[in-house]
Amino acid sequence: MAVDRRRVRAIHRRLERHFGELLPPRRGDPLDELILTVLSQHTSDVNAERAFESIRRSFPTWEDVLRARPEEVADAIRSGGLANTKAPRIQAILREVREIEGRFDLSSLRQMSDREANEYLSSLPGVGPKTAAVVLAFALGRDALPVDTHVHRVATRLGFIDARTSAEKAHRVLEELVPAEIRVPLHVGFIRLGREICKAGRPLCEHCPVFELCPTGPMVLAQLD
Repeated sequence: MAVDRRRVRAIHRRLERHFGELLPPRRGDPLDELILTVLSQHTSDVNAERAFESIRRSFPTWEDVLRARPEEVADAIRSGGLANTKAPRIQAILREVREIEGRFDLSSLRQMSDREANEYLSSLPGVGPKTAAVVLAFALGRDALPVDTHVHRVATRLGFIDARTSAEKAHRVLEELVPAEIRVPLHVGFIRLGREICKAGRPLCEHCPVFELCPTGPMVLAQLD
């Protein structure tokens, strides 16, 4: 099944009909979004939000986070998982932002082009393409398409990318394939589809709103006959 922008748009329309308007979570502060995204790695949104609330409650300012011992920061974000890895990463990011900006503030990103903002974010310690794309899409309102495990799985099954495609290459391929104005909505739709229907184990293809446009669905159902 060929992949072209007409099929991408058709998939977007079907996802919107099925799930309703595909609205992203919009947040105002890019540094907050960046730290929250680091906390969301390899855990659920609920756990990440809980860890973010905990770190802000335990340390009223980002300066307090930077001054704390890594183990104290880890204790504050324990609910987000991988705390001993994420704590020093967060401190390294804060240290770099203060070094560049002279303060704990990433509002300068708003004046940058998408490419400049992506390059800036990607230069920060431990910030990969997904994390940068999340900040671009959700904090800055840019036309980015973050590729997490759900998006990667759905895009693979729809034939947009190969299963062996790296996260970095997947971002490039999908941003070239998906029209700019539907990148964020399609990200939201793929997340919903991946969590509720196109699951990591046995996908629920019989309930999928894009089944007729998916090369994998018929093969999955054929194996069940």
